[in-house]
Amino acid sequence: MIAGILGAVTWALETLILGTAMAMAPFLSSEQAMLLAPFTSTFLHDFFSAVWACIYNGARGNLNQFFKALKSRNGRFVVLGAVIGGPLGMTGYVLSINNMGPSIGAVASAAYPAIGAALAFFLLKEKMQWYRWFLLFITLLGVYGLSYSPEITITNFWLGFAGTLMCAFGWGTEAVILAKSMQGTEVTDEIALQIRQTTSAIFYGFILLPLLDGWNLTFCLFSESGLLIPTIAMAALFATISYLFYYRAIAQIGAAKAMAVNITYAAWSIVFSVVFFKDTGVLNLTTIICTLIVLVCGILAATDYKDLLKKESSL
Repeated sequence: MIAGILGAVTWALETLILGTAMAMAPFLSSEQAMLLAPFTSTFLHDFFSAVWACIYNGARGNLNQFFKALKSRNGRFVVLGAVIGGPLGMTGYVLSINNMGPSIGAVASAAYPAIGAALAFFLLKEKMQWYRWFLLFITLLGVYGLSYSPEITITNFWLGFAGTLMCAFGWGTEAVILAKSMQGTEVTDEIALQIRQTTSAIFYGFILLPLLDGWNLTFCLFSESGLLIPTIAMAALFATISYLFYYRAIAQIGAAKAMAVNITYAAWSIVFSVVFFKDTGVLNLTTIICTLIVLVCGILAATDYKDLLKKESSL
């Protein structure tokens, strides 16, 4: 539970940093740059995240396990989940925050636990009591409430909404695949992250960007003397930390519970928008109430009270 909450907090920070990068001049220099921005930024984001994960696993002496895991059946399933959650889910996420803003994009994309919880229930047979379904539904209502504010300017609602659907399907499916893959001993949560980010970066670099003719823009971004690349690298660092906590939560408490806790990043993003960026446009009675609903109900939806009572009685 603690790992899941820390994953949500760090992902909210990642969202705001990535949103800052997406608003920088190189991504707004031309119509082509704006169209390619979600794909080039996601490639750079996952590439830097793969580098951070490699440094982390290298320092812990885990890189040998990475190559062994790739040869296993569960490792190949992580690769499949990486393709679904990376190119599909992450591109949708960037589309969402690029067209709706970082705080609202984060809120909108937080709908993925509904899909993931249903898949975990039917495919992994994870228990989901009626009150947890109810609390998850209330959490999603809070997410919807957070997305409404008359002071917020949304540049392209339908493109952002399409990105939200991509993100929800991609991340929800990925979490279930990861939970199944990490049930064995071949793939740990740390190795799963390394496989995920490396696979996503390779898929973007060798398939999507060549198809979209996006390498020219990518090279131009590196030639910029500004803070764009360092900002994306910083966002990728927080994303890597967030994934480490999130994958640990999936491995320890299951996909449905981990996603219910992780959804609270939508509320944290509102909090950090106000605290760090002074974005008072999102601060009104509706957002305050809905933020509290998302934080409280999201955590409670991940809690199995019967298991807690059993543990307390055994103590």
